[in-house]
Amino acid sequence: MTTTEDLLTRGVEKIYPSKEELDKVLNKKLRIYQGFDPTSSQLHIGHMVGLRKLRQWQELGHEVIFLIGDFTATIGDPTGKDSARVPLTHEEVLKNADTYKKQASKILRFDGDNPVQIRFNSEWLSKISASELLKLAGNVTHGQLIERDMFQKRFKGNKDVYLSELLYPVMQAYDSVHMDVDVEVGGSDQTFNMLMGRKLMRNITKKEKFVMTLPLLTVDGEKKMGKSEGNAIGIADEPSDLYAEIMALGDDVIVKGFEYLTDVDMNEVRQIAEDLKGGKNPITYKKMLAFEIVKQLNSHDLAHKSQEDFEKTVQNKEMPEKISYYRTENEKMRLEDILVVSKLAESKSESKRKIEQGGVDIDGENITDPNRIVQFKEGMTIRAGRRFVKINWTP
Repeated sequence: MTTTEDLLTRGVEKIYPSKEELDKVLNKKLRIYQGFDPTSSQLHIGHMVGLRKLRQWQELGHEVIFLIGDFTATIGDPTGKDSARVPLTHEEVLKNADTYKKQASKILRFDGDNPVQIRFNSEWLSKISASELLKLAGNVTHGQLIERDMFQKRFKGNKDVYLSELLYPVMQAYDSVHMDVDVEVGGSDQTFNMLMGRKLMRNITKKEKFVMTLPLLTVDGEKKMGKSEGNAIGIADEPSDLYAEIMALGDDVIVKGFEYLTDVDMNEVRQIAEDLKGGKNPITYKKMLAFEIVKQLNSHDLAHKSQEDFEKTVQNKEMPEKISYYRTENEKMRLEDILVVSKLAESKSESKRKIEQGGVDIDGENITDPNRIVQFKEGMTIRAGRRFVKINWTP
């Protein structure tokens, strides 16, 4: 069961204005939200950091809102981008968001006692008049908006910054005002946007809004997990695929993965960190991490089966009982493309990630170059994660 200490410290980077001030009001029922812009149809394990924090608020009896930014997604959050995003239509955004509730329900409860609410910010943002927008913008100076690092980098690189991007934080900030929230939760990369909401609430409603920033789940050093990076691992992925994908991540994800994505006791997490520093084999702990995540998102039985599949097909290099075939008349093809056409990967970015992370073998030989030209031969077997395909080649 979630404790107040877990809520305020585990997987938390910073609380504005302070942890102590937020702790003082936890005896009241607070309204908390996190926004998710559906620029992709997939919620990935990086989103789990926020979803698990929302679940903690829910378990402690507070009112939780899962906000789908169907309006703001059509503008495009400039956060972390060195160029403007390609705009999405509202139809594309709604299609992406179609399964968000089903995916998020692996962690959050949308029924029963104290259910999480789902809201769409087009409910209010699509109805704002020009005069209302100008009044909102009047709460923020030009200097406050362009001081963002990303915009400064664009200026120095002679790249454009569009007015819609400057207004994005103001539009997102209005979500807090309209819903009259007490707390906003979000990744640390959203700090500027969330603090803008805090400023707008002070100016318009004269109310204190707390901001809880969460650390980002980074992989392979400091690379943020996400679609744009081509390294997203979907929370709705098949259990065995999910297990294998986690096993393909770098060892640097182990300790923070336990803290951010599991309920493993923090004393045990700290011991794991010490063991790794002392030279213990990381694969034991990574398998434990993968098991815990698959169990949480699916079931104990499926986590156990996924681990067995991984040990059999990847560690012991045994062939699975069922294997698919790919028929081709081509003599050769780039490896990154083979994975896509043979359904071993859903996209080129996913294919590239799997190859570069060492999750792809050809007849038992590990290949890490996505551009490797593969000469086909009859009976060739390609493995990506725990999936196998046998090449049926006709010259």
